[in-house]
Amino acid sequence: MRAALAATLKKAFSAAETALRPCVASKCLDFHLHHCQSSDPAEQRPGSSILGRDLPEIWATPSAASPLLPPPEPQSSCVDEEPTPVIIDGKSIAEEIRLGLSQEVLRMKAMINKVPGLAVVLVGQRRDSQAYVRNKTKACEEVGMRSLMAEFPEDCGEEDVLNVVSDFNRDPSVHGVLVQLPLPKHLDEERILGAVSLEKDVDGFHPLNMGNLALSGREPLFIPCAAKACVELLLRLGVDLKSKHVAVIGRSNVVGLPTSLLLQRHHATVSVLHAFTNNPQDVTREADIVISAAGVPNLVRGNWLKRGSVVIDVGTNPVEVSSSLRCCKTYSWTDPNSEQGYYLQGDVCYEEALQLASAITPVPGGVGPVTVAMLLANTLDSAKRLYSFT
Repeated sequence: MRAALAATLKKAFSAAETALRPCVASKCLDFHLHHCQSSDPAEQRPGSSILGRDLPEIWATPSAASPLLPPPEPQSSCVDEEPTPVIIDGKSIAEEIRLGLSQEVLRMKAMINKVPGLAVVLVGQRRDSQAYVRNKTKACEEVGMRSLMAEFPEDCGEEDVLNVVSDFNRDPSVHGVLVQLPLPKHLDEERILGAVSLEKDVDGFHPLNMGNLALSGREPLFIPCAAKACVELLLRLGVDLKSKHVAVIGRSNVVGLPTSLLLQRHHATVSVLHAFTNNPQDVTREADIVISAAGVPNLVRGNWLKRGSVVIDVGTNPVEVSSSLRCCKTYSWTDPNSEQGYYLQGDVCYEEALQLASAITPVPGGVGPVTVAMLLANTLDSAKRLYSFT
C-alpha cells in the first residue's frame, strides 16, 4: 500500500511539474527580454552586465554666460601675504629632458652609427592633432632623431591605415610607431592601435603595455606619454605622491586611465571622475592634487579647488578666437596658434585657479611639451633595447 501511495504521489508531482514548466520558462523569457535585451549592440555582448554599458563620455560644457567667481575670502594667517603659486614651466623642463636625450642620441650615433626613428600616422585635418604632430616632428629634429610621417584624409579606408602601420612595424630604421588620436569615427581605433608592434608601441597603448601597467609587479615596455609627463612634473616639483589624494578628471585610455594606474604605482589615493560623476566639485575640493584631462574648456572653476592644491591641466582644447565660450582671461592668449584663428584653452579656468593653487601648469606651455619629451624618451628606450645599447 505504501508503494502504491508513493507511485501516486510521484505521478501527481510529475504532472504538476510538466504543467508549470512552460509558465516558468515563459516568465524567465519575459524577464530576460525586459531586463537584459537592449537596442544597443554593446549591451548585448556576452558578460555586458558585468563589464557595464559602453556610454559616450560627454561632459556638460560650461555655460558661456557663467561669470567669473568672486575671489575667495582671505583667511587669517600669521604671514602678511598669501604665497605666490608656482607656475610649473613645462617648456624649460622639456628642454632639460631633450638636452639629455640629444646627448644620448649623439653617443649612440658615435658608437654604433644608429639613431632612433619615430613614425607618426595622422588621419584627418583636426587642427589640434596637426599641431601636436608638428611639435613632435620638430622635437625629433632637435634631438637628432629621424622622423617619418604618413598622412591620410578624413575619409580614408581602415585597411590603408593598417597597411602603413604594418610597413612601419617592418622598417628596421623605425623604433617607435605612433597613431595620432583621436581617429575619425568610422575607423576602429582598437584594431589600429592593436596593429602597432608591441616593441614599437612608444605611446604605450598596446593592451599588454596597459595591462602590465595595471598589474603590481609587472613592468610595461612603455608608459603612456601624457601619464608619464604628469607624474614627471609632480616629482620634479618635489611632491611626495605617497598617500596624497589625487583627483583625476577624465578616464580616457589616452590620459585618465593610465595616469590613475601610474599614480597608484606611487601609492597615491586616486579618485577618478567622469561625465557621470555626481557633484565632481565635491570630490576635487578634497584633493591635494587635481589632474584634469576631460577635454572641456574651463570645466574646472575656482570652487572645484581647495586652497594649496596642485593643479595639472592636461587639457589642450582648440577654441575659436571669436568664440564667446572663453570665461576668463588666460595664459592661452599668448599661444601662437591664435594667429590661425584659434587658441588653446585648458580644462582649468586659469585665472581662478591661480587664487587657490600652490602650483599649476599653464596651457600651453605646461604638460604638452613634457608629453612630447616623454615620447622621445620612449623612442630612445626602444632603440636602445633593439640594439642592446647601454
